[in-house]
Amino acid sequence: MPAKNSPAPAVGLPMEREVTITRIFDAPRALVYQAWTNPDHMSQWFGPKNWTNPVCELDVKPGGAWRIVMRAPNGGEYPCGGVYREIVEPERLVFTNIALDTAGNHLLEGLTTVIFAEENGKTKLTLITRAKGLVPQAPYMLEGMEAGWSQSLDKLATTLASAREIVITRTFDAPRELVFAAWTDPAHIGRWYGPNGFTITMHEMDVRPGGHWRFIMHGPDGTDYLNENQYLEIVKPERLVYRHGPVPKFQATVTFENDNGKTRLTMRTTFATAEERDWVVKTYRAIEGGNQTLARLAEFLELQS
Repeated sequence: MPAKNSPAPAVGLPMEREVTITRIFDAPRALVYQAWTNPDHMSQWFGPKNWTNPVCELDVKPGGAWRIVMRAPNGGEYPCGGVYREIVEPERLVFTNIALDTAGNHLLEGLTTVIFAEENGKTKLTLITRAKGLVPQAPYMLEGMEAGWSQSLDKLATTLASAREIVITRTFDAPRELVFAAWTDPAHIGRWYGPNGFTITMHEMDVRPGGHWRFIMHGPDGTDYLNENQYLEIVKPERLVYRHGPVPKFQATVTFENDNGKTRLTMRTTFATAEERDWVVKTYRAIEGGNQTLARLAEFLELQS
């Protein structure tokens, strides 16, 4: 007899299901593979939307076990786990997948294969997962299998982006047109751009797609930093996208949103790898410097009002 308030046994629904999902991630294959094999990374994205993973243990080797406890928004916990069958770094993972109840009883059993393929600097991921129900309510769980995995991969995309990005946001008490002009007029930007104590010497600022923005940033200790940027996209007064190089290499996107007469600015810097992002943060103190730069912009805008 089913326990009180448990789902009624499914009638006419299959007890087995296979799902195949393909996604393209804007991240190198090694980083995507790492997101599946590092427990600190996997715990950030595994499971449906708004679910968390208080337990994430991965012994990534043939015969090694994995165990994750997912926690739903209502506090309910859902253990799952399995054993790795095949490891081909960074190309392929094959592992068994078992859904359990809190007493450790098996509810579903199956097999998952994840294939990672290079595609022009991005990663094509193919997930093939199948499961067989072992209890009367299992078909209801199988019905949600594709949606659950799709939401997990949505979260993975967000996690991969954040691992390679620096994102700094600030709201300015100034109209969007003025804030945009401060970023695109060479007479303005030289008065505020850079961290505290830095100045710049402008060489070129051709604000159009394909145009270049070149300047030397002078540090308070006398060190000079050559900056070369090429504009990729200009949407006045909403958006600037430019590529920086040669060192460090990154792509910057600056957006300007109207917020009841104020301007919400988001500066998003994207690197090729998480390691490059971390190196820039450590070497150049990029997050602190970015916040100082926007604080100087706020002071400049106050003088314009």
